[in-house]
Amino acid sequence: MNDLIKEIQQFRDDRGWGGNHDARSLAISISLEASELLECFQWRSAEDSIAHDKQAIVDEMADVFIYLLQFSDVLGEDLIEAARAKMEKNALKYPIPAK
Repeated sequence: MNDLIKEIQQFRDDRGWGGNHDARSLAISISLEASELLECFQWRSAEDSIAHDKQAIVDEMADVFIYLLQFSDVLGEDLIEAARAKMEKNALKYPIPAK
């Protein structure tokens, strides 16, 4: 994961985009990219969208992921560990129903 973050940082820095990648800007960008992901499904069923625009969907997923990685890096948080901790919280909040 750290290698990928370094690649993303290098890509950003090579283009002089670092000044625009503060926490606020990254949070906005995550939302915008998530909206672009939703656009792939607008007016179609999930199955039809995937059948016709799978690569666009994957590209938008990657954009969201890239921004999330950058955001977690700016905050100094490990995104994988944050996801694990959140799953633990979710397990307490939403226990497995008794049968």
